[in-house]
Amino acid sequence: MMSAHAGKSPFLMTLLQETVLTDLYRTIQTITETILSGVPLAETDAERLLDLDRPEEILFLLSCANRVRKAAFGNRVEFCAIVNAKSGKCSENCAFCAQSSHHRTQAATYPLMSVEAMVNAAQKAREQGARRFSIVTSGKGILRGREFDVILEAVQAIREDVGLLCCASLGLLDAGQIRALKQAGVSRYHHNLETARSHFGQICTTHHYDERLEILRLCRAEGLEVCSGGILGMGERREQRLELAYALLREDVESVPINILNPIPGTPLERTPAMKPLEVLQTIAVFRLLMPRTEIRTCGGREAALRGLQPLMFTAGCTGAMIGNYLTTQGRSPAEDLRDAADLGLGCLGVDDAFSDPDSPSPLPIAARD
Repeated sequence: MMSAHAGKSPFLMTLLQETVLTDLYRTIQTITETILSGVPLAETDAERLLDLDRPEEILFLLSCANRVRKAAFGNRVEFCAIVNAKSGKCSENCAFCAQSSHHRTQAATYPLMSVEAMVNAAQKAREQGARRFSIVTSGKGILRGREFDVILEAVQAIREDVGLLCCASLGLLDAGQIRALKQAGVSRYHHNLETARSHFGQICTTHHYDERLEILRLCRAEGLEVCSGGILGMGERREQRLELAYALLREDVESVPINILNPIPGTPLERTPAMKPLEVLQTIAVFRLLMPRTEIRTCGGREAALRGLQPLMFTAGCTGAMIGNYLTTQGRSPAEDLRDAADLGLGCLGVDDAFSDPDSPSPLPIAARD
């Protein structure tokens, strides 16, 4: 059968392609204007945006996501940092994790750090430009007792002596523990959903997706802000990335950390093919359009996944990034991240600052969370 374009001149083919591309740009721009007016992104539009595959289309999408970020959060970004306060020997079998006792990796194993060590790590993070600092421990959860008391003491010291906003990521806790963390000075609790419910069984079988959702809801009930996201590139389909985004949207989380799989030798995902940098940025941009009022930050894996395109994470809609080292892998110099933000004309939030746009005479409908 003869192609519909057979016999057309190269000039007409180029004109046809440019017309289609122009129409697509208009569609993306219309979607953006709709979001800026306060109307949520339609699921069919989100699916269409995730299906874009030409670099020029994706780069235009990034510019639109950047408009939404700026409208909601202004021209400043926030950096956070973590300390791996207790490493290894985790009972869970998460396929991506170097700290799982089910996998043979080279990850360090050590007991809970002292209060002094955690406070020193927080002080270093502040000096490097962090506004938030999180204490992270391996394992399904932290039991009541000496370890939990040490963490509460460290939280109080970080808030009072270092002055950073303090977060925690300690696995599954009960309501009383969450209440104690808040009283000690934790303002935000982190617990990732990791991936879509439909893909979770391929990633972990030692606990259930609903357990992860429950901790988010317990934190919300106790008045803590919630930080929850996932890891891209774990063999999930594009529609499952969107499924994860909608799950986070339903939970109304304040912050979404986006990690990209950094395959660790010895884990079941060690040979997983890497996502392309533009695909990562495209996914971030769709998350931004879907969740215009939610903080989005890039975390582990971004150095390898984005390579030289790391500054574009802000153009794609990120309001921040994790700086320094991660749990078991090294990050790049925090000074490079601060430099990238400055080169893009972005300021950095201090501890006492709030997201705002001094150049905007009035907030747009998306600027305030419900």
